[in-house]
Amino acid sequence: MTDNIRWGILGTGSIAHQFATGLKALADGDLVAVGSRSQETADKFAAEFNVPNRHASYEALAHDPQVDAIYISTPHPFHKENTLLCLQAGKAVLCEKPFAMNAHEGETMIEASHTHGVFLMEAMWTRYLPAIVKVRQLLADGAIGDVRMLTVDFGFRTEVKPEHRLFDPHLGGGALLDVGVYPVSLASMIFGEPERIVSMADIGQTGIDEQSAMIFGYAQGQLALLSSAIRTSTPHEAVVSGTRGQIRIHSPWWRCSRLTVSVNGKPDEVLDLPYEGNGYTHEAAEVGRCLRSGELESPVMPHAETLSILRTMDQVREQWNLKYPME
Repeated sequence: MTDNIRWGILGTGSIAHQFATGLKALADGDLVAVGSRSQETADKFAAEFNVPNRHASYEALAHDPQVDAIYISTPHPFHKENTLLCLQAGKAVLCEKPFAMNAHEGETMIEASHTHGVFLMEAMWTRYLPAIVKVRQLLADGAIGDVRMLTVDFGFRTEVKPEHRLFDPHLGGGALLDVGVYPVSLASMIFGEPERIVSMADIGQTGIDEQSAMIFGYAQGQLALLSSAIRTSTPHEAVVSGTRGQIRIHSPWWRCSRLTVSVNGKPDEVLDLPYEGNGYTHEAAEVGRCLRSGELESPVMPHAETLSILRTMDQVREQWNLKYPME
């Protein structure tokens, strides 16, 4: 596969708009199709982004012969069924995070990818930003010595609206699956799967986590201190601390373009690492690279790690006694 990747978008919400905007900056990807639950919303989205193929059902999109890869942008509880539909139709899938509601769902999706021999990746777009690629390189090179601690947050304040997806348990509402997955994923990228988890959440009136704090412990004594919220604004910073210094991932760290590397005894080094487009461009580029090389998963966001992150979030929610109605 050497030509431009022909993309379809399943769903037409705000995150679908973000991804479609990101694709505009991608030289080797074209948005050729959109699928919605009605012709009206499909047409409206398609008009905005000049999309030629406009489908009134997800099934029609999945079976569009002109589509190579599909980005799934629906609410969390529908990721599994939407992904399975596309994989069974032979379409590569980039599934918005959180990948699934829980690890059991994630296992089913990944098994389908292997069964059908079709590419599947979690859309943790932050991983592919140049600044985060640089963080991985700096840590691998030992720039700050042995990594000992991570502190990271992602919280914003919104008013309680019981009918909104953020506050609706039936739509996987709450801070953890919406924004907490970002800090959990960053901790996983740096340390792997935690051996110990201590956490606490404030469960709101609709039965979802409105804010939480988590401490993850690892085999060599490393610690990750994480927080997430949908009722509290937080600094949106991440600091990785090692035996020889720190790396500060500037706010907003999840769409970062600047790092400060502080090594003991040396002047701080500020690195400007701008992203292309709106940042979503880079994950789409990785899907294209994988498809051209015949890979079924990305080495940057492999299936095993996606499952590990889901297991971690399952354990956290178990400590909170938070189960979703569909579980």
